[in-house]
Amino acid sequence: MTSLYDFSARRLTGEVEPLSVYDGQVVLVVNTASKCGFTPQYEGLEELWQTYRDRGLVVLGFPCNQFGAQEPGSDDEIGEFCQVNYGVTFPMFAKVDVNGEHADPLWTWLKESKGGLLGDRIKWNFTKFLIGRDGQVIERFAPTTKPADLTSDIEAAL
Repeated sequence: MTSLYDFSARRLTGEVEPLSVYDGQVVLVVNTASKCGFTPQYEGLEELWQTYRDRGLVVLGFPCNQFGAQEPGSDDEIGEFCQVNYGVTFPMFAKVDVNGEHADPLWTWLKESKGGLLGDRIKWNFTKFLIGRDGQVIERFAPTTKPADLTSDIEAAL
């Protein structure tokens, strides 16, 4: 059975990271964007990371420019924006496609694991997937779901 740990992703800094480094942790995977109405969720995601990381939660951000071209920047610009505006310290990865012909394999697996309102498609930026310590998707959350609203699900997974 495929799990999160079977994938690798390129960090904003360029190095490829096997997601197996997060084996045994609870992982929140989010597609992000810097010019989106939901962009202030970066603050809540960082708060979740700071609150729960010592208990085994990691937040992984994946910038995406597929929705209204709301993530036009380079990897360096994205990293700077996240740090300067929201103090993001959780792991951020290089820009990916989450839908369509060039969708990143991780995102294809996430969508197949937990469909949403649009079936397998990602609806918009800040769609969130909570993954258990076993590397399997527990739940999918809509872009409108605020990070603070995930605390009970995160607590249960931890």
